[in-house]
Amino acid sequence: MDLAIVIVSYNTRELTLACLASVFQALEASGLKGEVWVVDNASADGSAAAIRARFPQVHLWASEENLGFAGGVNRMLAELEQLAEPPRHVLLLNPDTLVAQDALGHLVQFMDATPRAGVAGAQLRYGDGSFQHGAFRFPTLLMALFDFWVPHPRLLDSPLNGRYPRRLYARGRPFPVDHPLGAALLIRWEALRQVGPLDEGFFMYCEEVDWCRRAKAAGWQVYCVPQAIITHFAGQSARQFRERMFVALWRSRYRLFRKHYGPLYCTMARWIVRAGLALEMHRLRRRLLRGELGAQEAEARLAAYRQVWEM
Repeated sequence: MDLAIVIVSYNTRELTLACLASVFQALEASGLKGEVWVVDNASADGSAAAIRARFPQVHLWASEENLGFAGGVNRMLAELEQLAEPPRHVLLLNPDTLVAQDALGHLVQFMDATPRAGVAGAQLRYGDGSFQHGAFRFPTLLMALFDFWVPHPRLLDSPLNGRYPRRLYARGRPFPVDHPLGAALLIRWEALRQVGPLDEGFFMYCEEVDWCRRAKAAGWQVYCVPQAIITHFAGQSARQFRERMFVALWRSRYRLFRKHYGPLYCTMARWIVRAGLALEMHRLRRRLLRGELGAQEAEARLAAYRQVWEM
């Protein structure tokens, strides 16, 4: 098998069905031998039944509990381990994506031509067709500052905030990166066997950053392949629980910092975050007094800020 595609879904039935349709069209267009595995994380919107009815060829596992992204992926990787002939590559794909017909071919062709490439990401676009960053530098303290203070909006789209220049994407040639976004991440099976599965301590967010750091430490290279176009509607599962996802994001970031950055970095990051949270709580209370925000929404956000503060 050339390619195993692993999708973890949660209450995104229509998006998942559209994603699967695009995946099978792309597989057919590419001529690759590939199969699709889906973990449904206890969705309440009939996702599992709809997938079974529309795409019976999918290897579906309907979990009775939400395993998180890493847990869901690892459940399918364990299945792949049992195959007599595992796939040459595994693509992790978010359910809120649409795959261009030639995207899978471009990714696999690049990996086959670049033996030391262990991981590759795609060129992402938003639903309206506009540019979306698909690859990033590893987190820095300056990037943590930018989560709360932005001296100028242009800095958000700059290398100072972990972004690669758009001209690199526009050239249409693969370029080395620290890590692609986990929404569309291809890993070579050989690299996967060496690096190991995702760290399930990351319930959501940062698991791909950790994976790529481990891959690079093992000597593998990581790239973005701009020829592979994938539309990413961004955060469709996460936006169902905004406050919970804010807490999950910082819990994962702190875990990442502890694993890879050392005690001093962690301490400095916590100072930055607490200062930023204090500012956000002040702004939130002012908006509440001006009647720009409802009391229930304000309290939910404040509760999330307090949880992150205590981490």
